[in-house]
Amino acid sequence: MKKHLYIYGTLVAAFLLYNFFFQIGDDRINTALNILFASIIFGYISWMAFVMLKKMRKK
Repeated sequence: MKKHLYIYGTLVAAFLLYNFFFQIGDDRINTALNILFASIIFGYISWMAFVMLKKMRKK
């Protein structure tokens, strides 16, 4: 599970770096990229929860 937390932390750090330093000038594209990035992060959270519940059920 530690590997998953490192990946999650990297995703969050990349999201923050993009929003603070590497934003695109066009607001519509910037909003679309933020929505896409947030969707990936929340999808990864749900996948981590699924894996954890699967491991709990085996025991």
